[in-house]
Amino acid sequence: MNQFPSVPAARLPSVGATLLLAVLAGPLAAQDAPAQSTRFGWVNSQLIIRQVPGYAAAESTLNTDIAGYREEVQRMQTALDSMIRAFDQQQIALSPTSRQAKQREIQETQQRLEQRYNELQTQAAQRERELVSPLEERVKGVIEGLRAERNLMFIFDVGAPGNNIVAADRTLDLTALVVQRLQGQ
Repeated sequence: MNQFPSVPAARLPSVGATLLLAVLAGPLAAQDAPAQSTRFGWVNSQLIIRQVPGYAAAESTLNTDIAGYREEVQRMQTALDSMIRAFDQQQIALSPTSRQAKQREIQETQQRLEQRYNELQTQAAQRERELVSPLEERVKGVIEGLRAERNLMFIFDVGAPGNNIVAADRTLDLTALVVQRLQGQ
């Protein structure tokens, strides 16, 4: 049985993609406008989110919730393991009908465990969204504000999973500025 994953250090892959789409809509729509220099910036959302006021508390709350989920799954797994061990020891003495009944009981218990595990996984994901989404929205707001203020066309997220940026001018890094503004809110 898989265990619940630990809380991710950051979960903001949508910040870069969302801003990229929002930014593309304006400047690229005005293709008849005279050519202007393309201006870019970048942030590392994984560094930002860890420093957002309230993130540590949200992470702690989520870790506590997930620990409770893990304990519940572990108790159920232990009960199932005990049931299987008892069956293994008794199966020789059981009649074929009793053996089949015990096997069905073990299978049903296994299915209940898997169902509950999936329910708890869903609950954990929902809880993470409840705790992290407001923080992500604050980060997106600050990043969008900086983009508009500095008249940038794009802000890329170098901390997002699967980003393809392999090198960037450090002077275009807005991460520290985003963190500073978030902490000043």
